[in-house]
This record gives sequence, C-alpha cells and structure tokens, in this order.
Amino acid sequence: MCAMPGSELVENQEALVRPEIPLFDRNPDPALDELVELASVLCGGDYAYLGWMDYNRLWFKSRFGFRASDQPRGSTACQWMLDTGEPLLIENAGVDARFPPGGIPLPGAELCLSYAGAPLISSSQQVVGTFAVLSQQPSQFRPEHLTLLEILARQAVTRLELYSRIRVQEAAQRARQRAERALAIERCFVAATLDSIPALVTVLDTAGRMVRMNDSCAQLTGLSLADAVGRRFVDEVLGPDDREWVSARLRDAAGGQVSGPHETLWRAAGGPAARDQARRVSWTLRPLEGPNQEIQYLIVSGQDVTDKRQMEMALNSTEARYREVVENSLGFVFTCTMDGRLTSLNAFTAETLGTSAKALLGRMVTDLLDSSGATLFQEALRILETGGEWQGALHLKRSDGVYRRIAMRSRRTQLPGERPFILNHGMDVTEQHEAEEALHLATRQRELILQSVGDGIYGIDLNGRLTFINEAGARALGYTPEQLTGQNVHAMIHHSHADGTPYSKSTNPILQALRLSEPLRMRDEVFWRKDGTSIPVEYSADPIMEDGRISGMVVSFQDVSERRRLEKMKDEFISTVSHELRTPLTSLRASLGLILSGSLDKRPEKQRQMVEVAIGNCDRLIRLVNDILDFDSVKSGKLPLHRQPVEAIDMLRRAADVAHYRAKEVRISFNIDAPARPVVFADEDRVMQVLNELTTNAIKFSPPDTTILLAAQPAGTGASGAPEVCFIVEDQGRGIEPEKLERIFERFQQGDASDSRDLGGTGLGLALCRSIVEQHGGRMWAESVVGKGSRFLFTLPAASQAGAK
Repeated sequence: MCAMPGSELVENQEALVRPEIPLFDRNPDPALDELVELASVLCGGDYAYLGWMDYNRLWFKSRFGFRASDQPRGSTACQWMLDTGEPLLIENAGVDARFPPGGIPLPGAELCLSYAGAPLISSSQQVVGTFAVLSQQPSQFRPEHLTLLEILARQAVTRLELYSRIRVQEAAQRARQRAERALAIERCFVAATLDSIPALVTVLDTAGRMVRMNDSCAQLTGLSLADAVGRRFVDEVLGPDDREWVSARLRDAAGGQVSGPHETLWRAAGGPAARDQARRVSWTLRPLEGPNQEIQYLIVSGQDVTDKRQMEMALNSTEARYREVVENSLGFVFTCTMDGRLTSLNAFTAETLGTSAKALLGRMVTDLLDSSGATLFQEALRILETGGEWQGALHLKRSDGVYRRIAMRSRRTQLPGERPFILNHGMDVTEQHEAEEALHLATRQRELILQSVGDGIYGIDLNGRLTFINEAGARALGYTPEQLTGQNVHAMIHHSHADGTPYSKSTNPILQALRLSEPLRMRDEVFWRKDGTSIPVEYSADPIMEDGRISGMVVSFQDVSERRRLEKMKDEFISTVSHELRTPLTSLRASLGLILSGSLDKRPEKQRQMVEVAIGNCDRLIRLVNDILDFDSVKSGKLPLHRQPVEAIDMLRRAADVAHYRAKEVRISFNIDAPARPVVFADEDRVMQVLNELTTNAIKFSPPDTTILLAAQPAGTGASGAPEVCFIVEDQGRGIEPEKLERIFERFQQGDASDSRDLGGTGLGLALCRSIVEQHGGRMWAESVVGKGSRFLFTLPAASQAGAK
C-alpha cells in the first residue's frame, strides 16, 4: 500500500485503505515482472521497476536489472514525480541539482543519468505507486517513452485492482463462511449443552406439539427425536390422569404464563406412563418469545425425582426403624444440651436408673453422677464444645442409691437450623469391670509370683513358641523376656545335648510331653545360653489345660550349677577332711600302740619320740577342728574381735619364731622388713592366725635354701578414707597361675588339686584369712609370677585413726 507525502496524497492513501484490501504486497507477481521487463526493453533502459512509496522508503513490487527490495525515499527520482502526480523525464541527472554528483543511485546497480517515470493511478484517480525505467547513459529516454510507460502503468493498475477486487470478494466470502460456522457452532453448542445437562428439556410449539427434546429426556421416555417431533406432549409423555389439567397449563403458557413446578408421572423407556413403569418428574413450563414479542415456543424443563422420592420414603422408614431400635435398645441412649441438661432418653436408660423418662427430662446429667464423675463429665462438655467426641466411664446413680459403671461415648451433633446438642451412648459394664479388676488382680499376683520365684518359669504354646518367661529365667539364659517371647524354645535353648550333639525335636522330652499331654520331671539336662555356653538344669513341665484341652506347657527350671559346685566342694571337703583326720589318727594310734605294748619301755628316747609324735598329731587335729569352727563363726558374724594398737613388726617376728623350727628343717630362712614400725588397730590373736597360715603355706610351697619375706609398710588410705598398713608375705616357690589367684580364697580350694594329698590341708585356711581381714575392714589379695614365687598381701587399719574412733 502506498503512502504519499502531503495532505492530498495522504487523503488519497486513506481512500485506498477504505476497502481494507491493499493493492500492493511483497509477494512476487510474474505478470508484473514481465511488464517491467517489457518496459525496459521497449525504452532501452538498463533498469526498470514498479513499486510504492511510504514516508521513508521506496518499495519494489517488481524489478528488472537489479535485486534490491527497497531504497531510501530521499535518494529516488520518483519522489519528484509523485509530488506533481504527472509523468517525469530526466535526461541527465548528472547536471541536475536534485541528485548527487554522478547521477541517480539505485541499490545494487550503477549510477543512472537518465530517468523516465509514470505514476500508477487507480480507477478512482488515486496515485498508488510508480512505474519507472533508468539508464546509465544520458538522454536515453524521450517523451514517447513516457507515453509507453503510462500505457503500461494503466495495465499494471488494472491488474492490481483486479487482484484487489478478488481479495475483497475472497475476504467477504471468508467472513460469510466464518459467520455460518459460528452460527453452526452456536447451534451445536446449544444442542450439546442441552444434551449434556441432566435436566429433562422439551421444546413445544404453542399447540403443545414437540419440536425438540434433549438426550436426557429421550433416554427417559424412550422416544427418538424423529418419533417425537410433531406429536402432542401430553399424549406421548403423560399418563391419562394428568393429560387434561396439563393441557390447560399449556394453553396458559401459550398466553405467556409461567407454570410449575409440577410433579407427575412420565412414560419410561419401554412403554406408556403406567404407574409400575413410569418415572416421577418435577417440571416447570415457561413460554419463549420471538423477535416480535410473540410466544413462539414453550419450554418444559424438569428433573427425574423418582430416586429422590424413594430415598425419602426409605429415609422415613429408616428413621422410624431407628427410633424403634433406640427405644428398645439394651444400652443407654440419651441427648443433652451443651451444658449437660437431659432432653431425651430411651426406655432402657430410665428403667436401669429405676425411674421414668418423664422424671429425668430437664435434669442435669451431673446430678446422676458421683463427685469424680461430675468433674469428668464437666471436662467432657468443655471438650465437646469445640467439636469431636469424648469417651470415658461414668458412675450413674440409680434411684436406690446404687452406682452402675457406664462406658460412655459422646458426640457433638447439630442438625440444620437447630442448636447443637450432645448425643450420648453407653453400656452398663459394671459386672465386666468387676471381672476385669479381678482378672487384673489375678494377673498381677501371678506376675509378682513369677518375679519373686528364684527358679526360671516359662510357657510355650502348641507350636513350641514361648508365650511368657519370668525375669529370673530370662536372666539365667542371658536374654531379656522380650527377646525370647514368640521364639521357638527348642531352637533357642534346648537344641543340643551337654556334649554338643544335636537334640532333635522328636526326642525332646518337653515336646514329647506336650504331644502326650503328660507332666514331666527331668534331671541332668542342659539349657543353652545366649553366649553359647550351657548350664546344667533340672526342670519340670506340666500341661496347661483350657476347657479340657491342652493349650501349651509351663516349664519350671532351676540352674543347678551352684549346687553341683557345692556338691563337688562337699565331696572334696569330705575327702580332704577324711584324709586330714585319718593321717594323724593313724599315726597317733600307732605311737600309742607302741607305748602301750611296752616294747619301748627299755628305750626311753624312742618312747619320748612316740609321745611327741602323738602330741603333734593331736595338735594337728585341734587346728583342723579350730579352722572349721572359726570359718563358720566368721561367716555367721559371730567371731569376736578384741582390737587394740599393735606394732606390726612384733607380729611379724612372732610369726617367724612360730615357724622357725619347721623352716629350719627344710632350710628356709626369714627376712623381716618393717622400717617404719607401723602400728595397726586389730585383734592380735586373729592377725597372728592369718600370719601363721601365710607363713605355713610359704614354707610348704617353697624349695630348700630360699628366703621368705615378712614385711609391713604404710599403704595410704583405704576405701573409708582412713590410713592403712599393708602386710606382705612373699616366697620364692613355684608360683600360682593367674586364673587361680582369686579362686584360692574360696572354700575348699587350693592352687593344685594334688596339694591336699601331697602337702595336706583342708582348703579353708586362705578363705578364713580373707574373712578375718575383711572383718577388720581391710582387704586381701595375691600376686604371683609362675616359677618365681608368690606374694600374699592384706591391709589393716592404722592405729592412729582407728584408735581415735
């Protein structure tokens, strides 16, 4: 489209725009290209073009001799031709002041000196463009060339206007097609809308004949649109009883009145509107006016309310049944206001409370509760104030003063248009609660019994899985009760014999007794602990009977490890004491027998020797008996202690003097070391008893030509914070293995089992010594290096603090 400079050209341009279809566009046109080429040939020009101009540029629609698509307006010769609207001839632009030196510029071409151009004038005398030829030579064009250009320009305009008219017609055609499509879409949209809504819609003419119905209506009635059109609505859709009065309503609607809603039976798919097949429809009748304000159609719009009416009937029936159920319920059902005032209750509630419903209505619920229950219910009301529900147990008082325990469940309820209220439902659980309390008490008693029993007790079900175990049993097996519950007992604790061979389920005594429903008593069995070690046990298993049928087994077991150890110690003690008694008694009897026989009468020295042997054996027997009696006294706490300050070095010397002769016999010497001369607060006789035992043992286990160290030195403070003195008895014997350093202080224990036979002794000495030291408030221990000797150490309270106490 061309835009001309100046107001007149702008008006021309606006006139061209009015058809809204421009003459020019940028699409190539072969016919115009041929006209441009023809003009160049006929006029002898080097270049030719046809185009239009806007305020800034000249646009080329067709061109010959160059390829540019546009050119700045100020550098063209056409702007001078368009100023006048007349053809323009320039013979030599090189001498024309309107152009730069050298000629007229053309993009992509040489400067031109000759120019001939004619305006493109439309049939309405509007200048719409330019048709020009250019040459590099001066005076190339003459006036007759302008005439030729005007002829070709008219041909070009004719063709462009033809194109414009065709485009106008095509645009009008497209607009008409768009309008028709929009109308069709609107009709389809209205039809689709009617067919998609669940409402029943039928369009009637003013005579009551059907014109259109939507899919919902067609599906309900079973009528197709083709069958329905032209037929009377009342005859095809309604039953005989409704046709007369509905026809009257149709006539009123044809007069402009709106009618409805009405509710009638419509025919259903498959037959006429009989009552057993018809559907109940609520419908409204409205008139539809045309452009001239006349009633053209009647619109029947309705809704199938058959299911709704059936639901309402069912709801009414259900409500009646619920009312009957509530009234005859064997539970508490009552309502109250949000502040707890009774508004309704069923007969069972009144009967259980020993009064009538009339007497209870209007009373506060808290009046029927004990003090704790009233407080609890008030708290429930505060909770229900914000919604939700509450559950709890309340004690309701009967008219005779007896309280019944009621498990309550309360919910805040609000019906449309009414104030909120509380719906309460409860069950009398008095007997159940009492039974549960008794069961809980029995269960608690059973648990206390199980926990107080020292033996292990566990139960298994018919599959051999553990159902319960007491703490003592779990602890003995190295587990917690939770780790064993639900586990297969055989696989956990009874899977192998004592020698490690597998214990099959088929030979397991407990599982056999379970299958046979028989009790069982077993000795010399083992159970396996969590750490993989076994413990010797004795157990009994008894079936659990419920309703005459076995439901499992209860097993009571006892760890007999300590009993076995004590029995072994007893046997060793009896053996040791028997040996210790038999040896001196045999020697004593032999010595006395020789003396009594008189065979030594003539040998007084030998006789004296026999007497000394007899006395020595008597002393040995006395010491044995004293050790046993003293140990028993210490263990029972009946050994008296007469404490007084005593110098440690004095006791060490006395101990060395007592053992001097025996040590001399085996070539053993003593080294006494107590440079600080500490003083202890102790029973001197009992401490000497300890030192004598330790020196005797040192001599017994030391080789000849060795030295025994007897020492005493300050040892700092003990556990009570008081200063102590440490006594040391050290030998150079064979030593004691590390794992036996603590065991030798137990009853009837020695460093080597053969020592009791080879060296004598009951195994009570060190145990008695430790007990005496501990009764003084000290402690006793041993240190040893095998092959180099042993050190026995014990501490006693120093006299400085103990005497003050």
